[in-house]
Amino acid sequence: MTTTDQTGSLADRLYRDAAAALELYTVYLGERLGFYRALAEGGPATAAELAARTETVERYAREWLEQQAAGGLVEVDDPSVGEQARRYRLPAEHIGALVDRDDLDYAAGESIQIARVARQLPELVEVFRNGGAPTPLPWGPEGRAETNRPRFVNLLGQQWLPAIKDVDERLRADPPARIADVACGTGWSSIAMALAYPNITVHGLDLDARAIASAQDSAKARGVADRVTFSATDAGDLQGAGFDLVTIFEALHDMSRPVEVLRTLRGLLADGGALLVVDSAVQDEFSAPAPLRERYEYGWSVLSCLPSAMGDPETAATGTVMRVATLRRYATEAGFSDVEILPITTDYWRFYRLVR
Repeated sequence: MTTTDQTGSLADRLYRDAAAALELYTVYLGERLGFYRALAEGGPATAAELAARTETVERYAREWLEQQAAGGLVEVDDPSVGEQARRYRLPAEHIGALVDRDDLDYAAGESIQIARVARQLPELVEVFRNGGAPTPLPWGPEGRAETNRPRFVNLLGQQWLPAIKDVDERLRADPPARIADVACGTGWSSIAMALAYPNITVHGLDLDARAIASAQDSAKARGVADRVTFSATDAGDLQGAGFDLVTIFEALHDMSRPVEVLRTLRGLLADGGALLVVDSAVQDEFSAPAPLRERYEYGWSVLSCLPSAMGDPETAATGTVMRVATLRRYATEAGFSDVEILPITTDYWRFYRLVR
């Protein structure tokens, strides 16, 4: 391949990437404005009808519908009729990805994450030059995307924890098991465990008070607030030992001082207790060019995960791509004797058990 061919190929790729990014931003609009939900619940609509359902401006709604139909996200009954008369529908097979937040296919949350990270790009330029971390993003207007929610609701208590036989047995036994869910975010991991195991109590903790407030509301809505408590606190502030299970879901790589956290959690385990770390399923070794999953994780590492940990002068600066060897080193320094890679297979996460 000539240099010209290579340049053209890259230019084509970047053009496609730009089109994909723009489409994600239109998905963001559809999610935030309730367009997808209105089509799913109210059925096919003209632009005027969709605007009326969602209390938006017809001209904007019409342009959005045309763009969505052009991209195949929604369907139009008859493209040849006048623009005011065209009726658009959301295909049933797209509802999981665009509307149902408990569906394993739900992906509209990705658009929220992309929109949020874009706000920090100018500040990221400066921290790349001068060090430090960007200013944390405000909670509003959309809150935190809950992209892991369907995984927790559908898989955590139904497949993943039952696959760890001794842990599953302890969670079903008496006296009721105690769980600490560290960096629980908006709490869906804690809630999912409580729903699956009616005897357990769960203490979810996260440094983000707004996420904890959301988690408390969700626990009440799902009927488990009597067994799940949440607090905006650091793991180091947990009082007493005796937790039968401690979990860290997709968060250890974000922590500035992972060794200190692991050391603290080791001391909180009951005899026979388990520490479960679930993190990105990255390759064992660096490669280039890399598979799509690795590129995806590196993208989040550059734009979000690494910068969020760079405000601490003693940061481990792990980044999203935390390979097995890195976790083993952290665990050893924290006093654990071994790291077991559990035989639970997903395309996105790897499951580790840290052995005292």
